[in-house]
Amino acid sequence: MNFIIYSKNGCYYCDQIKKVLTLANIEYLSYDLGKDFTKEDFYSKFGSGSTFPQVLLNGNKLGGCTQTLKYIKENNLF
Repeated sequence: MNFIIYSKNGCYYCDQIKKVLTLANIEYLSYDLGKDFTKEDFYSKFGSGSTFPQVLLNGNKLGGCTQTLKYIKENNLF
């Protein structure tokens, strides 16, 4: 499984999803706003008004923190 997190500094939910994935021993890549992508890139990829974090699994959009936690729970990954 390839998890990718699009996050920004100071985002509580970004930090929480990273902690959950780490505790579940799930490897992930993290891309940070201002370092790895611009706000324009983010909205172009996820749509205007999208919030942080946005998580991809194997190239498919899972969504934000809540949707990712739901996926992890439903698939017994934790």
